[in-house]
Amino acid sequence: MKATTAEPTVSVIIPTYNCDRYITQAVESVLQQQDCSYEVIVIDDGSTDNTKEALEPLSNFIRYICQQNQGVAVARNHGIALANGELIAFLDADDYFLPGKIAAQAAIFDKRPDLGIVHSGWQRVNSQGKKLMDVRPWESVPQLDLENWLRWKPVLPSAMMFRREWLEYVGGFDPRFPPAEDTDLVLRLALKGCQSAWLRQIVVCYRQHEQSAMNKGLPQARSLTAVIDNFFQQPHLPEKVRLMEYSVRYGTLVWIAWYLYYTDHQAEMVEYLKQAWDYTPFSPIETVINWTESFAEFSRNWGHQLDANALARSPKWQQLVQWIITITRKNFI
Repeated sequence: MKATTAEPTVSVIIPTYNCDRYITQAVESVLQQQDCSYEVIVIDDGSTDNTKEALEPLSNFIRYICQQNQGVAVARNHGIALANGELIAFLDADDYFLPGKIAAQAAIFDKRPDLGIVHSGWQRVNSQGKKLMDVRPWESVPQLDLENWLRWKPVLPSAMMFRREWLEYVGGFDPRFPPAEDTDLVLRLALKGCQSAWLRQIVVCYRQHEQSAMNKGLPQARSLTAVIDNFFQQPHLPEKVRLMEYSVRYGTLVWIAWYLYYTDHQAEMVEYLKQAWDYTPFSPIETVINWTESFAEFSRNWGHQLDANALARSPKWQQLVQWIITITRKNFI
């Protein structure tokens, strides 16, 4: 293991809350990084499990700070305030870095002083760390600009590194939007002109388990909707961004609906598709086809295959189709 340095180039901030099962692996994955200067800051957001005891053997290699439970946004901001590094890497306590992650991203920053964000690919793993699939988001989003952040939202804090001055410039994470505060942050950075680039490598493992953010269906849906609402309520958006509002809202609502279907919230799925209907650029038949095709694509991106027949036979989907038929007929009367 490598001890923390007095003047690190990179500060790795690990917020944690009741994650004693995984926190040691997360920290050790940082301490095993080589060819770079870094410090490790663990912000314990009021854990009531054995997090502190689990970290005790690593106490000489990390800065451990415990705060009253206030949420991950406040925990990350606390870490930023304590950081000595000019670059900030975040690592969720249930994720872990692969070898070379920090050095590879820091090298891109060294070559590109104009950058504020360096993003990478990731590997989805299950609760035991077994590989589920590799995610290479640059294949569908080759350029990380404001328009693509808005349309595709390929945000994963554990896969990202930030220049600290940019985080300080926009005021860090906004605690109003859990668990989508990371998407809100990136949109605010991009709107201010923060430049981003890909490290086209898979350098972090993103763990999927029952307590992970991606299994928090309804909070995630409501939070992401609030982030998009907040973004488009800003008074001085560039005209080309303002013109994207309907397509961004439509795409976001369809993704949320799929996500709710995926997390077994079919009634809420219907409500979000009804909201998407207000922004659809397609005819009624084309809209239903687009929803089905989008669900299939999102499922593939998540390593699953959509059972389109099961979707079409589900009572909630049939009720939705009947609703479309009814309102379409009314429009022609």
